[in-house]
Amino acid sequence: MDKIFVAIVEDEAEIRNGVAEYINASEDFVCSGCYKNGEDAFREIPKRHVDVVLMDIQMPKMDGIECIRRLKEGNRDLHIMMLTVFEDEEKIFESLKAGADGYLLKTTQPDKLLEAIRELHNGGSPMSGSIARKVIGTFQTLPKPKDETEDLSSREREILSYCAKGYMYKEIAEALSISIETVRTHIHHIYEKLHVRSRSEAIIKYLKR
Repeated sequence: MDKIFVAIVEDEAEIRNGVAEYINASEDFVCSGCYKNGEDAFREIPKRHVDVVLMDIQMPKMDGIECIRRLKEGNRDLHIMMLTVFEDEEKIFESLKAGADGYLLKTTQPDKLLEAIRELHNGGSPMSGSIARKVIGTFQTLPKPKDETEDLSSREREILSYCAKGYMYKEIAEALSISIETVRTHIHHIYEKLHVRSRSEAIIKYLKR
């Protein structure tokens, strides 16, 4: 398996160094750079081999949300995941609008963090459970538009419901007693039927039905 190169953007040195140390100690991952603010990250990340960026929000010079906007302008395919303490709806949706592909809290266990990085690299959009619930709660209060999920099979709807609850592919596979590859195949079909390119877009269409 090819290694996944991860950049860390975090102003607190203890957290930054701790995450980097854990990543480098894991066989399938390499920390390709650590940055203490968005300005340094925006300047250096485009010069390096980076598959996934772990991005804090509140930092000096340039915050994480602005850094995402600028990085995505230069590379829409760069995978960026928030790793933050903020759980309020405003920060969540600002991050997602800026281009964040996932949103995890800093309380995430190290093994879950690595699993989420791998899932993000494979095209998923992992979120902490509490964040997924806030996203769900927000969209449940909106007027329901035309159902765009009518073409989904019962199994695809079931898998999408697990995604909306914040489950990762491995957890979905275990819950349904199927392989991770089968989950990925269903997710691919869901994307095709809903005409979306990411897990977060599919969840939004599912919640709007």
